[in-house]
Amino acid sequence: MAALAACTSTQTLMTKSRSASLTHHVDPYIGTSFHGHVFLGANVPFGAVQLGPVNITEGWDWCSGYHYSDSTIVGFAHTHLSGTGIGDLGDVAVMPTTGVVRVTEGRVKNPERGFVSLFSHKEEQARPGYYAVRLKRYDIRAELTATERVGFHQYTFPKSDASHLIFDLQQGIGWDLATDTHIEQLNDSTLVGYRNSKGWAVDQRLYFAAVFSKPIRNFTSVQVLDTLGNTTPATTGNRIKGVVSFATQAGEKVKLKVGISPVSTAGAQANIQAEIPHWNFEKVVAQADAAWNQELQKVRIKADATRLKTFYTGLYHTMIAPSVFNDHNGDYRGTDKQVHKNPGFTNLTTFSLWDTYRAAHPLFTILQPKRVNDMVSSMLAIYQQQGKLPVWHLMGNETNCMVGYSAVPVVVDAYFKGFQGFDAALAYEAVKATAMGDEFGLKAVKELGFIPANSEVESVSKGLEYAIDDWCVAQMAKKMGKTDDYAYFSKRAKYYQNYFDKQAGFMRGRVGQNEWRTPFDPFKSVHMKSDFTEGNAWQYTWLVPQDVEGLISMLGGEQRFSQKLDSLFLVKGNMGEEASPDISGLIGMYAHGNEPGHHITYLYNYVGQPWKTAEKVRFITDNFYTAKPDGIIGNEDVGQMSAWHVFSTLGFYPLNPANGAYVFGSPAVKQATIQLAGGKTLSIEAKNNSAKNKYIQAITLNGKAYTKSYITHQDLLQGGTLTFQMGPTPSPTWGVAPADRPKSVLQTE
Repeated sequence: MAALAACTSTQTLMTKSRSASLTHHVDPYIGTSFHGHVFLGANVPFGAVQLGPVNITEGWDWCSGYHYSDSTIVGFAHTHLSGTGIGDLGDVAVMPTTGVVRVTEGRVKNPERGFVSLFSHKEEQARPGYYAVRLKRYDIRAELTATERVGFHQYTFPKSDASHLIFDLQQGIGWDLATDTHIEQLNDSTLVGYRNSKGWAVDQRLYFAAVFSKPIRNFTSVQVLDTLGNTTPATTGNRIKGVVSFATQAGEKVKLKVGISPVSTAGAQANIQAEIPHWNFEKVVAQADAAWNQELQKVRIKADATRLKTFYTGLYHTMIAPSVFNDHNGDYRGTDKQVHKNPGFTNLTTFSLWDTYRAAHPLFTILQPKRVNDMVSSMLAIYQQQGKLPVWHLMGNETNCMVGYSAVPVVVDAYFKGFQGFDAALAYEAVKATAMGDEFGLKAVKELGFIPANSEVESVSKGLEYAIDDWCVAQMAKKMGKTDDYAYFSKRAKYYQNYFDKQAGFMRGRVGQNEWRTPFDPFKSVHMKSDFTEGNAWQYTWLVPQDVEGLISMLGGEQRFSQKLDSLFLVKGNMGEEASPDISGLIGMYAHGNEPGHHITYLYNYVGQPWKTAEKVRFITDNFYTAKPDGIIGNEDVGQMSAWHVFSTLGFYPLNPANGAYVFGSPAVKQATIQLAGGKTLSIEAKNNSAKNKYIQAITLNGKAYTKSYITHQDLLQGGTLTFQMGPTPSPTWGVAPADRPKSVLQTE
């Protein structure tokens, strides 16, 4: 009886522990189908290692290396992107095999000449920090987990006198092309090497060390000469593959620890010793799960099972990047290709700023306050090394991808929200110097006030993004007492008006002071060849989150603004055959699958119509974020799509990414608790909430009536209880009065 009682007690504790954990709500498969492009595999929050499978297939929907529609695996790589529209990385791929060694290129037309294997989703598992699959071709069970800088593999082999682990240094994802690689055996259980490549990151350098749980019986490395299987012995080259061979018993587990480093093979070895000095695979799996659970616990919600899954998967996706890009001792290789020692901060990479400045970084200021300083410090170091803030930074490289200089809102927002872990004077120097550059149409902005459409592709999108960034510089200048700079950048922040054609009623490209580009079709979008970046005039006319009052006036006042905004969600039109596939998730011409429109649904609050925001936000939250593999309506874009969902599910959103205000929408939960800095908590209650009762009737903050349709960051950080009264019909009074509407300038008042 005592034994039975003890067993029952243990089961009860396990059940309670399981229910207390939040990782079981995360479904990493969400976004692996359609155009989500998310990473699938094992990692820890913001970790340098993203260890996961790579399919044999290549194409746009395989930007992360894996797509749910595929049934092939050609290796398990240690770096991946998540949600991007361009493929890269896929470094140091490992593939377990048995039998005759096939080291020709994995992605050959005849897979039998390579080492690819089929797999089934029925024999595949994925959860935060853990991935497993059975490789049908070899009857090998692969299990993966990770720490920040180390990938931990566990392979269960069948009985074989010829078991192998193939190290593929040639293979990459998407644009990635190996330029110089090296692998050598250091001792009876260790390999070291490096992989230099070019692609989206034009000069990527990564070092690695691989330690085996059993002695290496034989090691060979070759340079692959062609896809026919011809090779030559070599340890260095651009098509290097290494093969470790040994004998295995049936069910024998062979373990492998692979450390990566941007600095050296010695750094990679030290990372392994610091992070996984043992061979306990299950312990690392548990530690990874605990690391994810610790982050997910920062927001606890009460909702139905589907909402729990979409919310926590979204929260999980916001923490894949920015990723650590240094050694355990702090050393990192900068944009200048120099090794920087003892920088005083954790260096990070993978800054998808054209996307993430809108909501992901504002979310970090709430949930990741300790990491915000590291993110900004990393950006300022990049500025010192390359002369401007990052645009789209990847593995120590500036890709210059997308438009605007979108690190500026991130830096300015952190400054205004009181983060002090970086040099504020250097921060202002960086934002101003970046804004005063000459590239990508900036020279024309300074000289003409607009970018001529016949001089620069995507001129309107660039000009509108620059105006947002310039507004941010102006606000920072004002706060610092730099009156001349404030006046100058405030003027530039109004240049969005120079792209608006009053007669047409849209933003459009202009070729001179009094001449517009013709012909003009507000529906048409030509990918990378038109005046708009992945969009059209209908979508970009609203890209003025820094001066909504000015936009309202420009469009003819509140009534006409509201009518045109209504039309956006209703109008139908042909974007043309050359439109970007990124323009997805359409409601009329509103495109939720692409980030420049993410603020639009919240614009109604500025004209006293918050119920329209509630309708649109709740529809998108319910229908464009589902618990299926195709459950993200567009590219995840390194956390931005999910950050929108996290914010909107809680009931508010940072329409202006740098003014310290969050606009209310329609909370999709009944209750939530947010852990804040300083040990404070914010409790959110949505009384009488349901699918029908989606309209806010009234709000109280700590028991007092709160009539504004927005809340400031500083008020939110005070914690307490925010209570929404929900109802089935729009409130005729809440959020309607002009005094209760959001305003563009709040932080500097």
